[in-house]
Amino acid sequence: MQQVKGSVLKTRMAFIDEEFGVGAGARVLASMAEEDRRALHMLYTIRWYPFDLATRLDDAIVAVLGAGDPSLFERLGAASAEKNLATLHKNLLSPGDPHGFLQKAETIYALYYESGRREYERTGDASGAITTHGAATFSSADCRTVVGWYRRALELCGTSNVRVTESSCRARGGAVCRYECNWG
Repeated sequence: MQQVKGSVLKTRMAFIDEEFGVGAGARVLASMAEEDRRALHMLYTIRWYPFDLATRLDDAIVAVLGAGDPSLFERLGAASAEKNLATLHKNLLSPGDPHGFLQKAETIYALYYESGRREYERTGDASGAITTHGAATFSSADCRTVVGWYRRALELCGTSNVRVTESSCRARGGAVCRYECNWG
């Protein structure tokens, strides 16, 4: 079973209140099953939690706050990168070297997910691709979060005109999740 770090869930909960105002998190939690509410009430950043719990939280966020629009998760991913790369994982940034940053994709993946791996391939002077292999579980919302996270992370490395698109997605029938990154 795939698991995610508590930091993933804590970031989502913080984003809800920052983006939608105090009390928004409580509305999302109220829409969830009691067992999920208990699990999400006291989160520990370094503890592993079931990926399915994250998926149920994502579904509740979209239903309660996102008016059914899953693009909300790209904003969530960007906010997560902003927060985590300014504090906890600041040492991962490679200012002025986006390829150097993207080469750390495998290390970054292991910080957040328990199974699977992510690899980086340089595809041009101002482009590269990140591919996720072997993840036990996956979801569209999580993939959109990854898109927003890497877009903001590349901006934090000093790039401009960043575009990150998912060219293959397991949640949509692809063999892998592959993210094409372009900048400059």
